[in-house]
Amino acid sequence: MERRLSVATHWGSFTAVVDSGRLLRIEPKDDDPAPSPIGPGMVRAAEDGARVLRPAVRRGWLDGRPREGGSARGADSFVEVGWDEALALVGDELRRVRERYGDAAVFGGSYGWASAGALHSAQGQLQRFLALGGGYTDSRNTYSTAALEVILPHVIGGHPWSYQSRMPMWDEIAEGCELVVAFGGLALKNSQVNPGGLARHRTRDLQRRCRDAGVRFVNVSPIRSDTADFLGAQWLPVVPNTDTAAMLGIAHTMLVNGWHDEDFLRRCCTGFDRFAAYLLGEADGVPKDAAWAAAITGIDRGTLTDLARRLTAQRSLVVVNYAVQRADHGEQPIWMSVVLAAMAGSMGRPGCGWGAGYATMDATGVAPGRPSVASVPAVPNPVPDFIPVARIADALLHPGRSIDYDGRRLTLPELRLVYWCGGNPFHHHQDLHRLARAWQAPDTVVVHESWWNTTAKFADVVLPVATGLERDDFTAGFCDPHLTAMPKVREPAGESRTDHRIFADLAARLGYGREFTESRTEAEWLRHLYERTRAALDDPAALPDFDAFWRRTTAELPALTGPFPGSFAALRADPQRFPLATPSGRIEVFSAEIDSYGYDDCAGHPAWYEPAEWLGGDLAERFPLHLVSNQPASRLHSQYDNGGRSLESKIRGREPVTLNPADAAARGIADGAVVRVFNDRGSCLAGAVLSEDVMPGVVQLATGAWWDPVEPGAGGTLDRHGNPNSLTADRPCSRLSQGPSALSALVDVERHDEPLPDVLAFVPPPLER
Repeated sequence: MERRLSVATHWGSFTAVVDSGRLLRIEPKDDDPAPSPIGPGMVRAAEDGARVLRPAVRRGWLDGRPREGGSARGADSFVEVGWDEALALVGDELRRVRERYGDAAVFGGSYGWASAGALHSAQGQLQRFLALGGGYTDSRNTYSTAALEVILPHVIGGHPWSYQSRMPMWDEIAEGCELVVAFGGLALKNSQVNPGGLARHRTRDLQRRCRDAGVRFVNVSPIRSDTADFLGAQWLPVVPNTDTAAMLGIAHTMLVNGWHDEDFLRRCCTGFDRFAAYLLGEADGVPKDAAWAAAITGIDRGTLTDLARRLTAQRSLVVVNYAVQRADHGEQPIWMSVVLAAMAGSMGRPGCGWGAGYATMDATGVAPGRPSVASVPAVPNPVPDFIPVARIADALLHPGRSIDYDGRRLTLPELRLVYWCGGNPFHHHQDLHRLARAWQAPDTVVVHESWWNTTAKFADVVLPVATGLERDDFTAGFCDPHLTAMPKVREPAGESRTDHRIFADLAARLGYGREFTESRTEAEWLRHLYERTRAALDDPAALPDFDAFWRRTTAELPALTGPFPGSFAALRADPQRFPLATPSGRIEVFSAEIDSYGYDDCAGHPAWYEPAEWLGGDLAERFPLHLVSNQPASRLHSQYDNGGRSLESKIRGREPVTLNPADAAARGIADGAVVRVFNDRGSCLAGAVLSEDVMPGVVQLATGAWWDPVEPGAGGTLDRHGNPNSLTADRPCSRLSQGPSALSALVDVERHDEPLPDVLAFVPPPLER
């Protein structure tokens, strides 16, 4: 008899249809206007051959030969063991490393989205477990927005993510704005997701409402489809990594024509005079005018001049997407976009001004926030050491080396044990060949995984974990006011257990089980977290009790209406009464604090720095195509690459790569052909898609295909599957943020006429019993 159960994921809420414990299908919910196609594809992955079914230990590590020849991580076989043995091995190794090297030798950064759910937050569970055990080295910031997270508190003050409640929502844009200029676009494919869960997808319809209200859009991006067709956006193809130069050319045009908002800049900003001198070229003799910008960006002078006029003559919104800051000097387009909006005259006016990350998640621009939802209580980490999130390979390769970070000097710790739970570094890190070398350095790598992806294959101990379909939980998405129940749909595959149970068992072995669980079962934790959320509301009756919620499967938190700290409207109205949380209390066009750091790659005001790799540089003579490794439409990062939707998108089993027809013709590449994408760092196979949506000189290869190297650990080895981080550089944005610069990478593409190697990304390693 079929049963219908609620399913909640990062890409939306669905209904699972189950018969006698067997998952038949996953269906969109009727009230979701734009359901993600990722959901139905989860069925295919639920029981595929890549599932990790039992605890497994790498043969070389088990035999005391962790790095010898064929026993190196990534190239070794595994021995399946019982849970008692696996937990004993992990517990003993944690104890040994702490006693011999100290708690800082344990790395628990464990970056990644993991699964949705308030209780079963993989990273939260791991870090609670490690903190109670003595502490660990943590990571800071995110691969998605590291440059933004570091620069914005300097420029506009507040928490790195507080801008979400300070920029206009889509409904406000429809009411008050006339022109949206989007640097990096507004790609709807990215709005499929929301960290923590999502009840209904609203971004598409909210964008339509803006267009119907007469708002006009400009898409400044190398990819036309970074805005939806129905927006009718003007497309300005821009040379990748040159958004800052385009903004500077527009700003110079505003300044010399007297179009800028002098009153707002005087009352609500600080340091504009220093920046204006840079724009005019008073120090370096190079005015940053529209002609200068046109030569760098590929956008002609007249178009930039017209855009400056429109931004100042109309009620306007300057938008910058996250992609533009994942590049060399990625802080600059974020900083410069704020300055451009301040100059344009609409900052702090209804529906106008500045914003970041619109359509990146179905949360940004949809709602300014939601009341707090309880999660498993964090425990203070006794270890103060941390690394910037994208510097993990540096830490493993160069312990003891000092690096700059946001005005501080950090010493990279010696990491002896890496514990990874809920993420996939062999997807999201840059230069995977370098990471594979670095990954050989620690004594031990422990991974919790549901599938034999690349990170599991590069581990020493792999503990199988239940997926979001195989446990009870409830979701609460970022800014989304809905709570959605997640009853278990199917039994865990094989011997899989929840992360919480694994850590509870380990904590008990190490002597702090009661402290970790607080003597609660998982079911009791779930009820406790929900009731804590209710109790924290001004009116607890706004939510039903837990039993009623579980029966209904959804509930809605009361809306937050503000006022929100750091409001640009309040700043415009009275900067003395409503200062920002910056040293000056105003928008810092020039930051004396950043200037005092003395960084040669991030001065005290936004500026143009030539990227290490771009189409205007010398390296473009050898590698004449710029690689845009953006987010995929068919999965969330690497999650469910083995799901139905992602597998259907492959071309002859490889990730699709999009080329402009002119670039393809020059290389004799036909649509649907398998090609080799390459540079000095590595190469990968991909399936060619020809489209005018990608400007000439650019290729687009989405992230997330499970890395499938022919010779794991061998420098530059071919990736059979199409992961762009085979090609990207492991190079920080700057000394300020140390963020990733994945989108500063040049490549070339050629036909692959040799016999195709089999894709082994979804094949488990050799397993022994």
